[in-house]
Amino acid sequence: MTTLKSDFLKIMTERGFVHQCSDVEGLDKLASEGRAIAYAGYDCTAPSLHVGHLISIMMLSWLQKSGGKPIALMGGGTTRVGDPSGKDETRQLRSVAEIDANKDSIKRVFSNFLLFGNGKTDALMVDNAEWLAPLNYIDFLRDVGRHFSVNRMLTMDSAKLRLDREQELSFIEFNYMLLQAYDFVELQRRYGCNLQMGGSDQWGNIVTGIDLGRRMGVNEQLYALTCPLLTTASGAKMGKTAAGAVWLNEEQLSAYDYWQFWRNTEDADVERFLKLFTMLPLDEVAKLAALGGSEINEAKKRLATEATALVHGREKADAAAETARKTFEQGALATDLPTIEIPRAELDSGLGILNAFVKSGLVASNSEARRQIQGGGLKVNDMPVASDKSVLGVSDAQAGVIKLSLGKKKHVLLKPV
Repeated sequence: MTTLKSDFLKIMTERGFVHQCSDVEGLDKLASEGRAIAYAGYDCTAPSLHVGHLISIMMLSWLQKSGGKPIALMGGGTTRVGDPSGKDETRQLRSVAEIDANKDSIKRVFSNFLLFGNGKTDALMVDNAEWLAPLNYIDFLRDVGRHFSVNRMLTMDSAKLRLDREQELSFIEFNYMLLQAYDFVELQRRYGCNLQMGGSDQWGNIVTGIDLGRRMGVNEQLYALTCPLLTTASGAKMGKTAAGAVWLNEEQLSAYDYWQFWRNTEDADVERFLKLFTMLPLDEVAKLAALGGSEINEAKKRLATEATALVHGREKADAAAETARKTFEQGALATDLPTIEIPRAELDSGLGILNAFVKSGLVASNSEARRQIQGGGLKVNDMPVASDKSVLGVSDAQAGVIKLSLGKKKHVLLKPV
């Protein structure tokens, strides 16, 4: 096995970020000389990125910390087409105005991980709409499309999986591979970018970009580095919960709920997630991972606080940890729990218990609420709900709120307004 010289690839390997690399020795030499300029792309399909994107953001952050230059590429252009990778059906096309609004919302999270500026290792944020939107389609087909083999494109996972399942792959999605490959060429020409990083499902698209660069006269060697698509120890897709995606923006998910997501990590995943999603030194990670029995919960709390601090800041991470401590260890009503405002008139006329829990987001449906009540899983102000016919009123408010709980770890406050 190659003895790594660069801090970047040592970190990537030791912390579990590496799935595939097009040329380990070449990339290691490049990084050890401080010449690695890498990008990862983020399409603007929602107002926030989610935990699934976090691993590539961490890769960009570690690259900068080890002397390389990161580029965060906003997909203002490619989002208009839609990436078929890992999808069973065509993505819903979004308007340009919606894409631009999502892009502006997404940008904010990167300042927590990257230092932007004009220095050698300062990060850049660019938008591929700059070069994709003005493209003349005929010229693009002549200059770029002629380098692509349809036969080879059909073997790529982004197309092959959809076709093998006899699921529709639209012509516009089929073009996505060309656009992503062209992004790599443009970034090399404009900024000297020589490395593209992404999830393992992007491998085909990334190496196609390397090949396109060679065919279009890029003299510098280009590299690919992919990270594993994470699943939890129980096989669940990382970043997905019963309530939906684990968003990074606080407007979509509170800092407290984000902290709780990490606190609920399965025992078998604690060490791996500490390596991937915190900046803690590896010797400290090893000490935390060595905690056994009930002490593993202390490691989970540390994971939750460190991961939340990276996204939401240390103050909000510590506040979330303290809220959890008060709620679970002291049984107190912590007023900084997630809060949902509800018209006082609804409580004046009597709010059905099933409807209340659905409104809170703790359950998805009335039938799920009934099942939880039968199992003793729902509580109001820390008291079990005895009947699905129960009704909440203003008199149930304590300190101006009504505390709803699902199990021991999920809580929401209803605030009459």
